[in-house]
Amino acid sequence: MKRKPFTLGEVEVAAGEHRQIALPTMALPGQTEAMMNVHVFHGRREGPVLFVSAAVHGDEVNGVEIIRRLLNYYQLKKLRGTLLVVPLVNPYGFMNRSRYLPDRRDLNRCFPGSETGSLGARLADAFLRYVVAVSDVGIDLHTGSAHRTNLPQIRARLEDECTSELATAFRAPVMINTAIQDGSLRAAVSGHNVPVLLYEAGEALRLDEAAIRIGLQGVLNVMRHLGMLPKQTAKRSAERETIRAYRSRWMRAPCSGLFRSVRGLGDFVRKGQTLGYVYNPADNTDVAVASQLEGVIIGKSHMPAAYEGDAVFHVATVTDAEDVEEVGSVDSWLDNDRLGLMDTEYNDFLM
Repeated sequence: MKRKPFTLGEVEVAAGEHRQIALPTMALPGQTEAMMNVHVFHGRREGPVLFVSAAVHGDEVNGVEIIRRLLNYYQLKKLRGTLLVVPLVNPYGFMNRSRYLPDRRDLNRCFPGSETGSLGARLADAFLRYVVAVSDVGIDLHTGSAHRTNLPQIRARLEDECTSELATAFRAPVMINTAIQDGSLRAAVSGHNVPVLLYEAGEALRLDEAAIRIGLQGVLNVMRHLGMLPKQTAKRSAERETIRAYRSRWMRAPCSGLFRSVRGLGDFVRKGQTLGYVYNPADNTDVAVASQLEGVIIGKSHMPAAYEGDAVFHVATVTDAEDVEEVGSVDSWLDNDRLGLMDTEYNDFLM
């Protein structure tokens, strides 16, 4: 029996078809219509509905590139279930190279939104109604904010068994149990009972090849875990264990001056260990930035000029430091042969 069509808005997508559907949002001041484009891949066989979204913050471009490569993945023709791909949730911010909407609101604080609210509220409402409400699982792609870079990581509600399994399947270097922020997409989807993984990697307005490759492979890993894609049969390189963390904290500049780091992303650090220095040009002195936790550096600032109190290093604590040291440097995840990327599979959609 042929699978029933999938309906998004008022458009039907037949089994085995790929359709690009433009959902109207709000017109620009010149009355040019701005659209939220959704790619719908409706497999011939039954399976879950997964959404993959990027650019909720308009300046976070790594996710857009991950989606570009995903859309060209040759095995999508064997898809089970339905894949909904949204390259630009916030097209306004993307056009303006800005994290925010034109009214300076953060879209990821506007959920669940409203049909009659602000621009952000209406956009959030449309995304929830058209995409999230018809999905079983979601992956939302992000980067660090301006002048900050993040080690590839998954943020999720790890106390939820289903979400924890998905986070493990993604196989990012680190997965962190994080609180849900009011007004965020994750907060809104909790009401829809849709487990969502938040992938953070790289820096705003910059393409990071390692972050893109790890993110792309992570999406494919989740799809295979859900049974949406065939399992890999080729022999893969030895895989590293994902580090599980249950809290994180930003280390802040102890004074104002010129910030420079001596530790990098993925480094394991002890409590009290020096991570960097802030140079005070007035009296020609260096003040050390010391870690207040034992754990792994998952984020850092690239801004040389620092004010006292600026967040400069993000450290995630781990449950067993001995296990982390046995696993080795998280930097090794960035090697291509650790991603399970077969040349015959990957090179077809690299460019």
